[in-house]
Amino acid sequence: MARQQENHPSVCITKTLSVLPKILHPQKILSLSNLDRQCPLLMYLVFFYKPSFHENLPLNSVFKSLKSGLEETLSIWYPAAGRLSLTPNDGKLNLWCNNSGAILVEAVSHVKISELGDLSHYNEFFDNLVYKPVFNGNFSDMPLVVAQVTRFGCGGYSIGIGTSHSLFDGQATYEFMSAWASNSAIMKLKGGHETVKPVHERGRLLVGNFQIQNGITKLPTNSNLATRATAINHLYLLIKQAMIDQNNGADGQLGVRKVSDMGNSLSYVFKSFHLSGAVIESLKRQITGGISSSCSSFEVVAAHLWKARIKALGLMKESMVCLQFSVDTRYKMVPPLPKGFSGNAYVLASIALTAGQLEEESHEAIVEKIKEAKTSVSSDYVNAYIEALDGPQANLPPLKELTIVSDWTRMPFHKIEFLNKEAAYASPLVPPIPQVAYFMQNPSDFRGIDVRIGLLPQTLDAFTQYFLNNAQ
Repeated sequence: MARQQENHPSVCITKTLSVLPKILHPQKILSLSNLDRQCPLLMYLVFFYKPSFHENLPLNSVFKSLKSGLEETLSIWYPAAGRLSLTPNDGKLNLWCNNSGAILVEAVSHVKISELGDLSHYNEFFDNLVYKPVFNGNFSDMPLVVAQVTRFGCGGYSIGIGTSHSLFDGQATYEFMSAWASNSAIMKLKGGHETVKPVHERGRLLVGNFQIQNGITKLPTNSNLATRATAINHLYLLIKQAMIDQNNGADGQLGVRKVSDMGNSLSYVFKSFHLSGAVIESLKRQITGGISSSCSSFEVVAAHLWKARIKALGLMKESMVCLQFSVDTRYKMVPPLPKGFSGNAYVLASIALTAGQLEEESHEAIVEKIKEAKTSVSSDYVNAYIEALDGPQANLPPLKELTIVSDWTRMPFHKIEFLNKEAAYASPLVPPIPQVAYFMQNPSDFRGIDVRIGLLPQTLDAFTQYFLNNAQ
């Protein structure tokens, strides 16, 4: 497997190998759900482990430890050693569990971790700390798990890991990495940690398990798709609005632009903002009149971010704007999905207003709408959402009016002990949809939230002012 860039002036790759499961499983095709098929790309996360004065871990022993741990973990999480495969009759992606293995890379750098500055802030240098295989259009050649361990000049390490989003969602990725860390030789010396036993079958999330009548997929209950799959419906309306703007042509107003000009990852700047636990509690009290327990940290920060982002964009008041956020459906389904479910179980909840309405609404009112949207995600909603995704797929154009929030605060990746201790930070790289905002735990302030978001350069100053100054 070739690499897009073999070496960087500051990072030198010294070893690349395939890691196979310790125990090989019989080959099989694992059917993916429509949630799994939405993003087959590799999602990257870089763990930073600062040097310790009392220990000096040699690169060779760290590499061997990670390799042995990965071999053992792939024996249980066997789909991760497989490849994606297109089904000939319908062209849909499924998972070919064929024991092809993962890719593990060893690298060295003369750079010191301290020279990278605040690790919570995205740095383009981080992209040199992950292995990026070249995709030649053939999914059967593309590994689903890749990793690069880099030793820095100071004796510290980074471990950059990429996992296919078709393989795992965020929760399953956290459990897979926790199992890998626990199985590594370094952690085994400490006795390891108890890990979740994974369940790989997608089961009731497969469209084929819905009731079929006369060749037409029926939902388990009589439900209105437009109201049940609200997030999908709102996306269609946003795309329709964008096409109307395009057909009308530019007229000098801020809200009108061509679809091709709506931005891509190259035109966004990626920034991190830390809201301390004290600031979040203050926001809660302002919103609820002193009863901070009546809303969650996620709800209050999501409402605040949405208002700040749309205000910074300066859209026309009649423009439709939408907030969508991920909801874990593991316990929303009836009955719940099995413990250890390893596929994609998140759907998007959605709220839509005009830009003018959002500006006029109070934070408290937006928080209530977020609660209502969260509550609306039922087993019927999930079924309708999956069924709505069963049609032809297309890439979603970047939509300024769409704000997406992914909540990682329940997945403290920095606590994964690959090297016998917690990471100084675990940093995601640039996501496929640039305007996604990640909410993450801060290692030194567990009650606070780090917000990583892609912003258009012309909105950065305004967003920073609205988001930070108004939170004081």
